Amino acid sequence: MPEFLFAEAFVMWGSPTTWLEIVAVVIALAMVGCNIREIHWGWPLAIVSSLMYFALFWRSKLYGDASLQIFFAVVAFWGWYQWLRGHRADGSALRITRLTRRGLVLTVATCALLWPATGFFLKTFTDSDVPWWDAFPTAVSLVGQFLLGRKFIENWAVWIVVNVVSVGLFAYKGLWLTVGLYSVFIALSWVGWKEWKRRL
Repeated sequence: MPEFLFAEAFVMWGSPTTWLEIVAVVIALAMVGCNIREIHWGWPLAIVSSLMYFALFWRSKLYGDASLQIFFAVVAFWGWYQWLRGHRADGSALRITRLTRRGLVLTVATCALLWPATGFFLKTFTDSDVPWWDAFPTAVSLVGQFLLGRKFIENWAVWIVVNVVSVGLFAYKGLWLTVGLYSVFIALSWVGWKEWKRRL
């Protein structure tokens, strides 16, 4: 990543904001806008945004969130394919749908297992000063990304929870522009939920 992107653009509430964070915010907003409208170009934007946020989070010692960005970049290729060529088990086209009751139980159970496992890993193998707090959005985002890729409407509820926790985490780290971004994400997740419900 070019070093000039890490240069300070301005100071917000006592913390420096880099050009990298500014560009990443703009691309991330465009990505979510595409997701809400079911436009498949949101996935390549996700790849670019994720790689930028990997660099930003790593420098802030948010290793869980940094690693998550690499996962996002890789999974975005899968999500892009799903939106272009994916289909349901019965062979029908991949359209917006709801989780079954069994799917909801599996979703909650997966989140409940991934969070402590991720937190334990971060606490044991990194110098993160917020391992459990960092672990929650990391773990739950994995589930949200899968649900989004398969066009389950419940992905938006998962993202609301992830974004609320992330706002507190990034505020603690002084990433104020990203705090603003994730605050907007909360609102956009609600908009996405309502829009997908209308399409459903």
